[in-house]
Amino acid sequence: MASLGPGEVAEAFRYATDWFSVFVEEINALNVYPVPDGDTGTNMNLTLQSARRELDLADTSKMPEVARAIAYGSLLGARGNSGVILSQILKGFSEALRKKEVLDASALAEALRLGAETGYRAVMKPVEGTILTVARAAGEGAQGETLEEILENALGAAQKALERTPDLLPVLKQAGVVDAGGAGYVRFLEGIRGYLLRLPLPEPPKVERYAQTAFATEEFGYCTEFLMEGVEVPIERIREAVAPFGDSLLVVGAEGYVKGHIHTDDPDGLLSTVARFGRMVRTKVEDMTEQHTEILAMVGAGEEAPPPTGLVAVALGHGPSRVFRSLGARVVAGGQTQNPSVEDLLAAIRSVASPKVILLPNNPNVFLAAEKAAELAKAQGKEVYVLKTRTLGQGLAAAVRYLPEVEVEELLPEMEEAMKGAVTLEVTWASRDAEVDGVKVLKDKPIGLLDGRLVLMGETPEEVLEGLIRLAGEDKEILTLFLGPNTPKEKAEEVARKFPGLVVEILPGGPDLYAYLGVLE
Repeated sequence: MASLGPGEVAEAFRYATDWFSVFVEEINALNVYPVPDGDTGTNMNLTLQSARRELDLADTSKMPEVARAIAYGSLLGARGNSGVILSQILKGFSEALRKKEVLDASALAEALRLGAETGYRAVMKPVEGTILTVARAAGEGAQGETLEEILENALGAAQKALERTPDLLPVLKQAGVVDAGGAGYVRFLEGIRGYLLRLPLPEPPKVERYAQTAFATEEFGYCTEFLMEGVEVPIERIREAVAPFGDSLLVVGAEGYVKGHIHTDDPDGLLSTVARFGRMVRTKVEDMTEQHTEILAMVGAGEEAPPPTGLVAVALGHGPSRVFRSLGARVVAGGQTQNPSVEDLLAAIRSVASPKVILLPNNPNVFLAAEKAAELAKAQGKEVYVLKTRTLGQGLAAAVRYLPEVEVEELLPEMEEAMKGAVTLEVTWASRDAEVDGVKVLKDKPIGLLDGRLVLMGETPEEVLEGLIRLAGEDKEILTLFLGPNTPKEKAEEVARKFPGLVVEILPGGPDLYAYLGVLE
């Protein structure tokens, strides 16, 4: 094939994404660096899928639009260390495409080389034996007269580099695996070759071993990510500000957005520090120790005799997620704007060693997926009981009553009783002018929801929060209040002082796009 037009480049990317998705679990099973949390395949897949969604919205008859969609979409959706690096490789790839009318052999070679260079530049302390090493080898090996020759040679060089990664990273040799990010990049290149050669999608390989089991449970800290807009300072300044908080640091940007990734023991301090540089659009904090523990349990390396009852909860925001985990729950990320799939819920259910599992959906929009996941799990030998918690507040109140050693039949009535006694307060901002349930709201004004129902609008988030507490009634004794990414603790304390009879616990880590999330009990 002599060249690909912009529409064909878009199709090749889509096909490579489909090809990659076949191998997600295989790549997850290899993931031991920088921490053995088993999510590299998932993170790279989510990054590719985000670029694909952007392609679906783009004018794919024009190469600059195709290039922009791949670069911009992968940046916005980049997840994890490998996902962010992959987004930068794709950014370099796209820069090489942007001024081309077609992708020919020379353009492909340039794109592969520039992708690797851009990936290296994005990392403050590049480590050899990772996806960077494999990408550079692919760029150096990109020789030939046709697209097929270029890709075949690049892929061969990438594969050889991948096989050498255990010699460069001792942790890989210890676990007996190649680098997961590098393996993912090889699979992506295979997908592009698959498109050129019109190969059918392969069958998913059976995963026989998870490399994470080679490591005992340790403290790995938190994988913390943020996406900001409206940033007016150089990216280097943001890198300098976050560097003291941890390692595996990546801060990159494009088109007014800045994406950051870091492994840290202080995610809340980190997010507070970066919040002053722009408006926080999205944050993600994952407990890597918990992820590692879940993998061990899933493959039978955890407790030999699991307790009779497990717990799975859907949560949004790292603060509520952390509380759910402290109460013994497996957490599935999801909420009002990002409902989890049936597969997400099913994977969490499978990761629980207990034969019976209580599932807290914490949102009516999740009920259907929860019921379907329970049905599929039953066919696989798991008894799942969906407790229809409608809000995070109801879910947290129910989870407090959870005891893994107690039989599910005894637990459910107590958890249901606790759920009914909780009131959830949400303070966010109106996305448009509207009238809902008799309440008029104006775009960008703070609004308050009581158990998911819009009840008031105010001038400040604190005014709305105060109004919600008063509307909720005077019989409540405890308020657990999660702060949004841009909310100062001092503001919440001012409101708390107006209710001396209420015990108020203020915690960081509320959901993105919220000022406050509260639970009254």
